[in-house]
Amino acid sequence: MANYLESIKLYFKRLLIVLFFYQICRFLFFLFNRNAFENVTAKSFLGGIHFDVSAIAYINLIYAFFHLLPGKINYSDRYQKFLKIGFFSVNFIFMLTNFVDFEYYKFTGRRSTFGMITASGMENEIGGLIFSFLIEFWYLPILAILIGFSFWKLLPNGEKSSELSSSWSQKGKQALLFLICIGFFIVLGRGGIQKKPIKIVDAVNYGSINQSALVLNTPFCILMTIGKKETLESPKYFDEKELVEIFNPITEFKKDGDNNRKNVVILILESFGRENIQRGQTPFLDELIEKSLFFENGFANGKLSIDAVPSTLSSIPSLMNHSLITSSYAINDVYGLPKIMKANGYSTSFFHGAFNGSQNFDQYCKVAGFDNYFGKNEYDGSDAFDGRWGIFDEEFMQFFSEKLTSFKAPFFATLFTISSHNPYIIPEKYNGKFPKGTTKIQESIAYTDFALKRFFETASKQEWFKNTLFVITADHTSSEPTEPKFKTNVGKFRVPILFFDPSNPSINGKNDKNLQQIDIMPSIIDYLNIESKMITYGKSYQSEKDFVVYYLDNIYHYISGDYYLAFDGKKAIGLYNIKKDELLSTNLIKSENEKAAEMERFIKAYIQSFNERMIENKLVLNQ
Repeated sequence: MANYLESIKLYFKRLLIVLFFYQICRFLFFLFNRNAFENVTAKSFLGGIHFDVSAIAYINLIYAFFHLLPGKINYSDRYQKFLKIGFFSVNFIFMLTNFVDFEYYKFTGRRSTFGMITASGMENEIGGLIFSFLIEFWYLPILAILIGFSFWKLLPNGEKSSELSSSWSQKGKQALLFLICIGFFIVLGRGGIQKKPIKIVDAVNYGSINQSALVLNTPFCILMTIGKKETLESPKYFDEKELVEIFNPITEFKKDGDNNRKNVVILILESFGRENIQRGQTPFLDELIEKSLFFENGFANGKLSIDAVPSTLSSIPSLMNHSLITSSYAINDVYGLPKIMKANGYSTSFFHGAFNGSQNFDQYCKVAGFDNYFGKNEYDGSDAFDGRWGIFDEEFMQFFSEKLTSFKAPFFATLFTISSHNPYIIPEKYNGKFPKGTTKIQESIAYTDFALKRFFETASKQEWFKNTLFVITADHTSSEPTEPKFKTNVGKFRVPILFFDPSNPSINGKNDKNLQQIDIMPSIIDYLNIESKMITYGKSYQSEKDFVVYYLDNIYHYISGDYYLAFDGKKAIGLYNIKKDELLSTNLIKSENEKAAEMERFIKAYIQSFNERMIENKLVLNQ
């Protein structure tokens, strides 16, 4: 019996060592991403232990069974060596997933889930990119080797035992201890004896809303999402009549006179967060803003490139843990700009200079109804492969301009740039031409701005140019915000949105309205005076409505006028006046409870409407 107790002690010693290394991983995660977090307290680190223990318990439940199983086999040297190697291997593999987020968090703003770790939506390019990423982040493999070596060295060995048999009384006691230990591990995995196991969203209980990723660990997030398809729940906050009164996604545009049959070109700029604009890196875009209708409070509806396309083109926000394009709802019927414009006599096309299949954009374009898709395979021009992703922005934009000239008017076309994506490669001929800035991305931002200038220089000489509405936005913000106001859960979604019509100088000026990517579709329809009835979760820029909704870290984020509300799916957990409190330092949830209740009512209706229509495949009205 004494030896069996020693076996239990040995196992718990090993688990404590694993827990110790999880704390090292959390500290390293913070160190690599310290610019993303403000006013960090010990509460976030201590709260993280709760999620660490849960992940460790789940991961090691099977080893608890083999390690603590009563019987003679436990006293075999070979068996003990097998257990130690297996324990080390499994725990180290899960530990390494934290290393992914040391750098990847900068791009996503959240801990990686199973879908993100397995590169869902990037299957076509991941093989070619992984080698370059290992070269760029060479210090991560070295760090992993050091951690692995230390972990192995600190793991205690099983002591030799001569106990080969025991009485029935001892066997009974061992069996009882075995069951108690297994039950204890199940409780630890659940996070306690509360009614429901802890979930990713519970991280908000241990720090500010902006620090959930610091509280969590990547193994826990993977375990919570592994093998799970995106299945939305349909909350019944309101009956159908009240739901429509609060929020109705059915929007109708009536024709007022003749159609404004202009060509439409949407430019989605990779990682052009708001903070990169008007600070010296984007002289051309800064100049264009002065000639355009520019929304000072523009917002992305997601943190990934793959979120931006359905948001911008189909007015579908990213309110799920998976992007729509890679979710189980990817083939839902959608009635977005490609189909609307096609129904009004437009030819439609989508351009993306990366490998065909990148981000599954080509597949989504088929669902969305584009006539043509132009990727790296379709590019016809001078040799301009960047060696990683695809065609450099300058050459691909020139190809884009040539294709637009060949299209019969009116046409609708979308271009998604790639050069300001990690690893931020610019052509060798431009080395030293653009300002380096203060972060890695900013030189490539300046290069894409230059490519944009070249595109407009070429396009402005074509007959179609003056009869074209240009809409420019970013897919999401950049990976390394430098100013505190861009590190909050409001600031990290701020992107430029502008409308430029060279034949209409009246559409210009700075506008303070809250505008989001999902507002682009109804705004274009409204501006072109196209008669249409559609499902849209956004609103026209000419509407009196003034809201923005996005989703991150299992929290719904809602902006209305000057206020920002964080909602966890059950209750409001934060209310801030973003005009007076840019850094979200004063939570008004108690002092302005009426405002919080009013905003909570809207976001509940918005979520219920979105989830019901997504589940029932009712994003398209019966025509």
